[in-house]
Amino acid sequence: MYHDQGWLEWPFLAPHHRALARDLEGWCTTQLPDAHPQDTDAACRDLVRQLGAAGWLRYAVGGIAWGGASDAIDTRAICVLRETLARHAGLADFAFAMQGLGSGAITLHGTSAQKKRYLPRVAAGEAIAAFALSEPDSGSDVAAMQCTARAESDGYILDGEKTWISNGGIADFYVVFARTGEAPGARGLSAFIVDADAPGLEIAQRIPVIAPHPLARLRFTGCRVPAAQCLGEPGQGFRIAMQTLDIFRTSVAAAALGFARRALAEALARATTRRMFDQLLCNFQITQVKLATMATGIDSAALLTYRAAWLRDQGRKVTREAAMAKMQATETAQQVIDAAVQMWGGLGVVSGHPVERLYREIRALRIYEGATEVQQLIIARQTLAAFGEAGR
Repeated sequence: MYHDQGWLEWPFLAPHHRALARDLEGWCTTQLPDAHPQDTDAACRDLVRQLGAAGWLRYAVGGIAWGGASDAIDTRAICVLRETLARHAGLADFAFAMQGLGSGAITLHGTSAQKKRYLPRVAAGEAIAAFALSEPDSGSDVAAMQCTARAESDGYILDGEKTWISNGGIADFYVVFARTGEAPGARGLSAFIVDADAPGLEIAQRIPVIAPHPLARLRFTGCRVPAAQCLGEPGQGFRIAMQTLDIFRTSVAAAALGFARRALAEALARATTRRMFDQLLCNFQITQVKLATMATGIDSAALLTYRAAWLRDQGRKVTREAAMAKMQATETAQQVIDAAVQMWGGLGVVSGHPVERLYREIRALRIYEGATEVQQLIIARQTLAAFGEAGR
């Protein structure tokens, strides 16, 4: 299968990122199935174990002492991993990403005891992590959160629901955000690590979606959480959530790139072998225009993605850059995949065909970790703020 590796030579990446991409490519080629699984839960558990055993999950965790590949999370490494995994198997990308997102808040704000208890198991693929932020009436509007955490002498009592929780139902622990009321709106939230077997936590509903992912609605009813399971300081929950998302929002763009590159490869394979009206499909100018648009869109999105990743690895705040990358990469990937389906014609909508799988896998990326419209708001507000600070 065609794979353009020119992006690996871009100055955003260091030699160890290029070596990582080459090593992972070889592993994916021999280890990952090129099909959607029948049993999503079992497949996801198995993928977490495989990714951990092979050492790839070390990059999802920060802190060498806790099993991580480096002391700080390497955003560019995460993007290289997600792009490569997504190009081969969407569920493998999902399994890797959720280990990072689910444990990212512990990497950033956990105590030594919390890191020691959870991060080595995440890195080894021995514990499955989950990030529980969204609620039935609180998705992009985090300030509308209704799940509460009532302080008691020895901890907190959680009541409420979370929904659209990736790894819901198979996770070993959840990083849960709840309202503790230190201040109105987003400033009155806190973060907690809740083990899956905590009394009062139940899986209220498993949610089937168009691409295979373990997803669930969680219900907390008088769920007691020890004070030692609080992440960071009370009232810091919103900041913890946003810092975690700032890391992994850029990697969503990288996953979209992986899907888009696979779609372009499938489109090229079709265009250079399919004959129509006594010539190859690729000889039609309309096909060439489509291929040119696809290739240019992918490179544009990749530049934004690795710019954001590089900037974060330099210690820069990347709220605006990550939003740009996420928006451009996911929207571009949707267009590239749609064009690939069109080139394959009837075969492109046959269940199980690579472009049909991509068509189902890409759609959620334009919604989760901030829908495209939310990214547009973020970009506009950041741009207006920069204009105001410059004195107009």
